[in-house]
Amino acid sequence: MGRLIEYISSNYLDILIQIRSHLLISLLAVLIACAIGIPLGYLASKSDRAEKIISTPFHLLRVIPSLAILVVLIPIIGVGELPAIIALTILALPPVIVNTIVGFRTVPDFLKESAAGIGMNDNEIIRQICIPLAMPMILAGIRTGMIEAIASATLAAKIGAGGLGEIIFTGLGLNRMDLVALGGILVAILSLGCSLLFDRIGRVVVREGIR
Repeated sequence: MGRLIEYISSNYLDILIQIRSHLLISLLAVLIACAIGIPLGYLASKSDRAEKIISTPFHLLRVIPSLAILVVLIPIIGVGELPAIIALTILALPPVIVNTIVGFRTVPDFLKESAAGIGMNDNEIIRQICIPLAMPMILAGIRTGMIEAIASATLAAKIGAGGLGEIIFTGLGLNRMDLVALGGILVAILSLGCSLLFDRIGRVVVREGIR
């Protein structure tokens, strides 16, 4: 414990930089996943055939380990943040797409029919009815994608992208399990913090939707 406290006191600025890098890589990957996955999920919710065509490739990519994706990307793109962000985006896409599909499909048809009956056009129905009702489920998918991205971003250190993985791999290299535990605990705290944040956002969205 004494060595761990000494390490933290001597390297706290580096640890803060690694936390920041870890969060930025994960957040950017999830933002890209949302920009791609939410529109695709909405299109896939239109029919079973569209869902199969759109979601199947991403489910197949999901079974490939993140490290394997990085190994494939390194000869093409090189090392650094870019291949890490691409790998994390691929990891975060499936839950975003699936939850978006489920969210839009759970919007009751009678609400859309009633909205059309009072004169709303398709864009207004989507904007004022479908999106608010689907949003809690979409946020749940984003939360899952964010947690998976944060957990997997530790591998980014292997290709020079920074993050808390540097502490874990340093601990493994020096046979210091205290550093491995420190890195793991920090990753768990980030994951838990993001989960609580999205839970809070989801409750606010539901409350505002009820109003």
